[in-house]
Amino acid sequence: MKAVIQEKYGRAEDLRLADVPLPEPGRNQIRVKVLACAVNLSDWEYLIGKPFYARMVGGLLRPRVPTLGSDIVGLVDKLGAGVTGFRTGQRVMGDYVMTRGGFAEYACVPAAETAVVPEELTDEVAACLPQAGGIAVAGTSNLEPGERLLINGAGGGSGTMALQLAKAADAHVTAVDNEGKLAWLKSLGADEVLDYRKDDFAEIGRKWDRILDMVATRRPGKIARALTRNGVYQALGGPVPILLSLALGGCLWRKSCRIGMLLVPSGRALTERVAKLVADGDLAPHLEAVLPLSAVPEALTRTGQGDVLGKIVIRP
Repeated sequence: MKAVIQEKYGRAEDLRLADVPLPEPGRNQIRVKVLACAVNLSDWEYLIGKPFYARMVGGLLRPRVPTLGSDIVGLVDKLGAGVTGFRTGQRVMGDYVMTRGGFAEYACVPAAETAVVPEELTDEVAACLPQAGGIAVAGTSNLEPGERLLINGAGGGSGTMALQLAKAADAHVTAVDNEGKLAWLKSLGADEVLDYRKDDFAEIGRKWDRILDMVATRRPGKIARALTRNGVYQALGGPVPILLSLALGGCLWRKSCRIGMLLVPSGRALTERVAKLVADGDLAPHLEAVLPLSAVPEALTRTGQGDVLGKIVIRP
């Protein structure tokens, strides 16, 4: 089968498209014929080995898993020992960030993390949902009408879906991203937009009730100045020193606000919840392009640079 192979941490240009043996599913695994696989920022992190937690999960000195791609939609091809509740030919989906392997013609995935794709969803739309949609749902939970939410990194897959969910909850949304995405974000419903290259939201004297930060770069003391009393800041990723400062230093501000990490309860239940929202017409991912396996290096580079409007999906 064809697969995009990563042999070391580094550049997208070092990836290669190769012929590799067809994988065999282990116990409690399903082999799927990959129909579509979305490109996520986590793929970029596993590619370059940064932040350091990517190496802690993916292999300290070299990648433990040679093929990236975690948001997979595929047809069940073979069931491993111990798997029940699935049948060959079934269309399934999941967020397989710990096992990956989606930038290939076939992949073996854990059955426990796998959900059936609703008939209403195309392969490409379904691939956009598991990781990015889960982040959006978790990051906008319990929003109240009229609350002021800032989304930093609003133009990616998670940010655009979080924007939709926040507006559906009647929140006031400030979308932060690069200048090239601002008009587009306004067209998606953002009440106001900020170019992060010109305006640091934590330095302009404004305050928000909630801040959802896709890539944390600020320490808690700076974040606290941008939160209302009892405001909530949640970060998804970023450099390890910053994340540690948020986890530990955030405790110093707990009497006035909440500063910490966004904990996403990824798994089958959350994937099914996001898929139902889309199938019911209450949420829609923004799909910029569908590309072949040979375009994985380009897609990863653009995702890592923050240039993608929403999501790119790879279709083997």
